[in-house]
Amino acid sequence: MRFRTLGASGCAISAFSLGTMTFGSETDEAGGHAQLDRFFDAGGNLVDTADVYSGTESESIIGRWLARQPAEIRDRAVIATKARFSTGGGPNDAGLSRRHLTRALDGSLRRLGVDCIDLYQVHSYDPLTPIQETLEFLDDAVRVGKINYVGLSNFTGWQVQKTVDIADARHLRRPVTLQPQYNLLAREIEWEVIPACMAEGLGLLPWSPLGGGWLTGKYRRDELPKGATRLGENPERGVEAYANRNAAQRTWDVLGTLEEVAAGRGRTVAQVALSWLRDRPAVSSVILGCRTLGQLEENLGAVDLDLSADEVDALNRASDPGAADYPYGGPGQEQRSRKVEGGR
Repeated sequence: MRFRTLGASGCAISAFSLGTMTFGSETDEAGGHAQLDRFFDAGGNLVDTADVYSGTESESIIGRWLARQPAEIRDRAVIATKARFSTGGGPNDAGLSRRHLTRALDGSLRRLGVDCIDLYQVHSYDPLTPIQETLEFLDDAVRVGKINYVGLSNFTGWQVQKTVDIADARHLRRPVTLQPQYNLLAREIEWEVIPACMAEGLGLLPWSPLGGGWLTGKYRRDELPKGATRLGENPERGVEAYANRNAAQRTWDVLGTLEEVAAGRGRTVAQVALSWLRDRPAVSSVILGCRTLGQLEENLGAVDLDLSADEVDALNRASDPGAADYPYGGPGQEQRSRKVEGGR
């Protein structure tokens, strides 16, 4: 397993991390513990969860796994969780206010069975709470030793920049990471979000690296998915909805190119897609979210896969989302593209 730093911090994390959104729902506790065992056996150390995954059960499953681990594993584990969304029915049981985050953080510490959370992420922007209030809470939490690092999730480019600017102006703890959706079928964050992160030293922790299963090659054109997948249960699910992606020629161009590269390398489509994402500018760690141990095993096959410049170029061309009209397609777009395609 390769290691990188958690954004601009000095904390070393594995280039692939284990996402646990399925723990407690699609993946039972035994299955979740088996995934954690295998992930650490493979050399991984970053585990990502949230206080709303499976109604807080994901955090509890991780906590019970940590409790039975030897000191060496507990010390090696880098634990990341998130807060923002509702875990109750009251008007203050959601958001990024000091009141809600105080209770949310204490709840996560209790369920995880740890004294300090390594990366505490705000799960999305809260338009009702001044970001200064949120940052002051997070700064206090770092100072008293409840968290080590601050992260963002699902922020737009202007929200990232505003957050960093206020943190710097007020001498508060600045975020070190952003967790966005990012994959070969969702590259629009390259227009503004990634440049903002690169300019301010935030590392990316992409979620949905396989596009909800689309980038595994298991879906076929004009054939509604069936069986034990989230799209099989609900083909119109969110940003991964079958109808929209099925209708887009770009989807099938990407999958066709992935299949060609995978066949030439003797690898799976998913492994090629993960390798491409791991080596994108600013990526600190790619979050692997698996229902089964078999899926995790396949995904870990990307650990030692390095694509050639020609293979990367072919995937970039096939997955290019194009650009909307001005300002993305206007003056300055060429310079922006060079920046995003540049080194980390």
